Order: sequence, then structure tokens, then C-alpha cells
Amino acid sequence: MGGLRQVAASFVVPGPSGAAIRCSLKGLTAQDGKVLCLVGDLLGSLASRDLKARCAAGLDHDSDQWAQRKRALTEESSSRWAGSITKATHDQWALARRGQLACIQNLEAGIDTITRRLSLPVGDKGSKGKPGGYRTRQEWFAKSRRLHLLEDRLERERADWDAGRVRVVRGGKKLARTRHHLKAAQLTEAEWRSRWQAERWFLQADGESGKRCGNETIRVTPDGEVSIKLPAPLAGLANAPHGRYVLACRVGFRHRGEQWADRITANRAVAYRIHYDVARDRWYLTASWQIPPVRMVPLEAARSGGLIGVDMNADHLATWRLDEHGNPVGEPRRFDYQLTGTAPQRDAQVRHALIRLLHWAKRHGLALAIEDLDFQGEKTREKHGRRKRFRKLISGMPTGKLRSRLVSMAAALGLTLVAVDPAYTSRWGAQHWQKPLTTTTRKTTRHQAAAVAIGRRALGHSVRRRTAPPPHDRSDRAGHRTVQAGPVVPGREETRPRIPGPRTRSVGAGCGAKAGDQCAHNRSGHTAEHESWQQDSLPLSL
Repeated sequence: MGGLRQVAASFVVPGPSGAAIRCSLKGLTAQDGKVLCLVGDLLGSLASRDLKARCAAGLDHDSDQWAQRKRALTEESSSRWAGSITKATHDQWALARRGQLACIQNLEAGIDTITRRLSLPVGDKGSKGKPGGYRTRQEWFAKSRRLHLLEDRLERERADWDAGRVRVVRGGKKLARTRHHLKAAQLTEAEWRSRWQAERWFLQADGESGKRCGNETIRVTPDGEVSIKLPAPLAGLANAPHGRYVLACRVGFRHRGEQWADRITANRAVAYRIHYDVARDRWYLTASWQIPPVRMVPLEAARSGGLIGVDMNADHLATWRLDEHGNPVGEPRRFDYQLTGTAPQRDAQVRHALIRLLHWAKRHGLALAIEDLDFQGEKTREKHGRRKRFRKLISGMPTGKLRSRLVSMAAALGLTLVAVDPAYTSRWGAQHWQKPLTTTTRKTTRHQAAAVAIGRRALGHSVRRRTAPPPHDRSDRAGHRTVQAGPVVPGREETRPRIPGPRTRSVGAGCGAKAGDQCAHNRSGHTAEHESWQQDSLPLSL
């Protein structure tokens, strides 16, 4: 038990802090599309220039430089467009810094693992969950070369971190690299160029409370009219007063449309983003706003009445309902999804599985217990070695997307999420629950047993069903001890008290109802032997 790590306490997952909805801009004219392309291209070039200036400033950037950048952008656009561009630039630089720190931590973990395995003899077996030495001398030599490569990369990343240098590609590094592999991506150069330009456009504006409809730059009225404040160089394209351009289409949000209408009617801040999908040749409008923090249910209240344990896997969600005592109730359920196809298809599969799970939990009025998974430090080949299939498996699991989706969708339905430590849930669930829950008509899987372990941990119970019996040199002779009692119950870990009377139908000697009546026993020295005894005489007629 010394090699096991401490299991963290369970907690209630806080609700989302914002909301975002999207609709398509249908009915746009050719002039509308031309104006949107010109505005997006102009603001995109300004955003690229501002990002370059922000990256060049590095750690020396301060509020004065921010104001100076904003004044320079205001001359070529407007004050509100400049504020949106500088804020987006700062967020992008901060995201790159967080990614840089994660890369440094990943390299340090890989170097530590390789250094430890190189110090062990070739072919040495691992212990306490840690890998041993490398299998062959050839593998040892290859890993020693990789160690020097990782050390050089770590040195460069640390130097960039200390200097505040980040490397950001507007439009995405993946799409930029696709330019050199157009045949594999099944794209022509013109198709790639149109996607690249669309991704580098900038058409987003932050909201402002107190202004008309919550946003002066991109304004959407309650009747669905969309108008844009044109930058100064494109003011001649305006078709409305005060340098604004009104689109010919009308928009309406189906999802959370009432919440959006309430906000713009009260002139509360709403941020908008206009995006062009090149593959579908469609324009989309996304509205987002901050929401007050959802009042969290206490953990004890979430545990009352039981909950549903959820084990997330690469292709399905394994669930089982548990009562407040940690006992499985009913039959387990499985919610499948396929992580193949395009990103929108994978996202739709995840959302479909989650909504079925949430509707099931809503019918029973139960909370959900999930694992607080994070595979960012578990995907390296230094940790799992030659287990390529396992590395591919955990890399394909959408832990971050599923977690964010589940939090927002559960909050919309008023359901509570309880996060637990994922340590040993699969192993202990299979050890203590897979076989007892298997019947002649039901074959319990390892994932279903893990769902039971997750639910028990969320309820505050231990995963195992019973503690190990004491050894045979104790007085109770391998009697079982139960852990279903509360942790404060006296005598919880003691032996069971002896129940007087027979425990089976076949009563042994000295165990019957007259076991305490000494007169019923034929023993030497008993008072029955001292009584007078005389045999009756036989009749003479016989």
C-alpha cells in the first residue's frame, strides 16, 4: 500500500461562466458578402500587425504600450474595433504562453522518465507501477540519443519562456502546414488559399453594457436586423447613417433565444463573431455573453438519494445507478458514440450521447459522478513505451470537449456533477465489483464495474465491498468484516459478535436448545449418577 498515491476528495463541479449561441446568415446578397470580406480582410491585417507588436514586446509589455497600440489601430478603424483587436491579441498571446508552459512540463517529464530507465540495467523489470530498463541495447542507445534531443528542445523552450517569446500562427499551424501537403488533404491551391484567408479574417466585437442592444460595433436588434460599424477606410460602403452597413438578412436564435432577447432588450453586453465557412459557403453569427455563477448544490445534498456513476471510454459511456448506500440499482446502461469523421461529426456524436445520458438522469432526478480526467501528461511515448495502441487510444479520447460539454448541458437541465479522483477506479472496480455483479443473464464489463467504483467514491464510500479478512492466527478465524457501516460507527472494524444458538439446521453436540442443561448430558460426576437405581423384576409367567 505504500506505492499508492493519496486519493483526492470529491467535489461538486462549478457551472459554466458563459453562454454562446449560433445561427446562420441566410439571404445575404452579393454586396453583403463583398462588404463582409472587405471588412474581415482589413481588420485581419490590423490584427496580424498588432499580434506581431505584442509578441515583440514580450514580458516588457505594460498598460502604456497597450494604449499606444490601441491608438494606432483607432486611426485605421475605430475605437471599438481597436479595443476588440487588442483584447483578442492579448488573449491569443496568453494562450500561447500557457501552451509553452505545458510543453516545458511535458519535456521535463519525458526527460525524467528516460533518465531513470537509462540508469537501470537492460532488461530490468519495473516495480511499483514504474517502468524498468529498456529491453535491448539497441533501444537503450536510441533512447540515449532521444534524451539529448529532448534536452536541447527543453533548453530552447526555457530560453523562450524566460525571454517571453511565443510563436503564434494566425489561421492555425495545422492549416499552414497543409499548404505543403495539398494532395494528401485533397485540396487545390485556390481552395487552400480561400480557407487560409477566411481563417485570418477578423470580424468579432466585444459587447458593452448600457449601449443600444448591448453592442455598438456589431448590432443585432430584437427583430433580427444585423448592422456593422464600418472601419474608417471603408466608410464609403455604408448604406445606413453614422457609417453603418445593414445586412439584408434577418437572424433568429432558436437555442436560448429568449435569454438573448432579454439581454439585448435590457441593453446588456453581448459579444458577436461573424464567421465564414468556406466548405459550405455559408456565413454564421455567434453571440456570447457572461452569465452569473450557478449556485452550487452542497455535496451532501447531491449524494442524498444516490447518483449515477459514469465511466468515460474511447467509444462509449458506461453508467450504473447507485443508491445512497453505494449499492448498484437496476441494470447498467451504455451510451455509444463514434469518434470518426470530421470534427463537427465527432462533436455531434459526443453531444448526442451526452443528451441521452442527461435525460436519463433527469428522469430519476439524480446527480452524475464523473472522473476528473486529464490526459495531458499521459500521452508521451516515454511513459507508455511501445504501447502505441494505448497511446493512440487515450489521445483520441475527447476528455476536454466532453467535460466542457457535460458541464454546460448539465447546468442547462439543472443537474449536479460530482468530480472524483480517477485513481485506481478501473482496477479496483474490476477487482471488487465485476465478478459479484455478473449473473447468468448479465455479463458485467470492466467499464461498468469502474462506473460503480466511481459512484461509490462520489458517495463517500470505499470502492471495495469488504475489507480483507483477518489472518488465521486471530481469534475470529477469518471472519468477514463489513465496511458498509458509517465511518463513525463504533466497532466498525471489529469482529462480528457471536449470535447464540445454532446457525445451521444440523445442530452439533453441545449446540442445541438444551446445551446449557447439564442434566441432559451423560457425564461422569454428574448428579444423575448418584441417584438410586434398581432394575424391576421380571414376571414369572414369561
